Amino acid sequence: MSQPIADKSVVVIGVFDGVHRGHQVLLNRAKEIADGRTIIALTFDPHPMKIFAPDKAPTLLVTLADRVELLKIHNADQVAVMAFNEKFAEMSPEAFVKNVLVDQLRASTVIVGKNFTYGYKAAGNVDSLILDGIKNNFTVDVQELKADTEVISSSRIRALVTEGKVEEARELLSRPHRLDGVVIHGEKRGREIGYPTANLGNIEGQTIPADGVYAGWLTVGINFWPAAISIGTNPTFEGVRGRQVEAYALDQEGLDLYDKNASIEFGWFLRPTLKFDGLEPLLEQMKKDCDRARELTEK
Repeated sequence: MSQPIADKSVVVIGVFDGVHRGHQVLLNRAKEIADGRTIIALTFDPHPMKIFAPDKAPTLLVTLADRVELLKIHNADQVAVMAFNEKFAEMSPEAFVKNVLVDQLRASTVIVGKNFTYGYKAAGNVDSLILDGIKNNFTVDVQELKADTEVISSSRIRALVTEGKVEEARELLSRPHRLDGVVIHGEKRGREIGYPTANLGNIEGQTIPADGVYAGWLTVGINFWPAAISIGTNPTFEGVRGRQVEAYALDQEGLDLYDKNASIEFGWFLRPTLKFDGLEPLLEQMKKDCDRARELTEK
């Protein structure tokens, strides 16, 4: 929070993992009522569950860098990232209001979802926040994280992604689900059979879709290509290997992408991972996959 804060601000609070359509309700409300005031999105890193129950901490729908960027796209003038550590978790509700909302962020309106809690052991809730607002001269605006009549949650979207239901996830996110990483060296088997793939590494902690073949897009730097994407262990080939996330940039040849930052976006699920009886039926299916991916991404 190095930027100077304006005299009065509208503060929107949340973890905001995914910055999905439910979160966008809060951010759109902030724009509606700001009337010249600075809109500040207050978010937390790492995810609070990393402190409260590390074994149950969820994978993330977006990296922190993407979350900040998306919050700014969806109306935040500034993004305040609070380090969620044990010391912060032990802060009383009253201290959170005074030290963070009033002294640091100079809130004149605070916007939260109806299930919002704050302070040590989540002792503060929407009702206490309204009372805190009266004492500290800010108003509280409570919204439901709904798009149309549908309640949207990050956990629901995570479940859809891990089940391979990326089209449904895209509807709730308002954009395709994406993984950010670095192109790493793989077995180079794709290159040998005419489908050189970018093997995405450094994706630990992100929400990886179910094994299968997808249509989507590969982005490296300023380059953006339609892609056929494979997730799985390549069961047609012998040997034991971990799950791999690979994207073939359709109709591209001679790309040198190793060690470059890359993003893969998932538009459509095409089929589950299959084990083929040899190379020929695999190649036949891969051609069908690429044709279908090309057709979908050209729409």
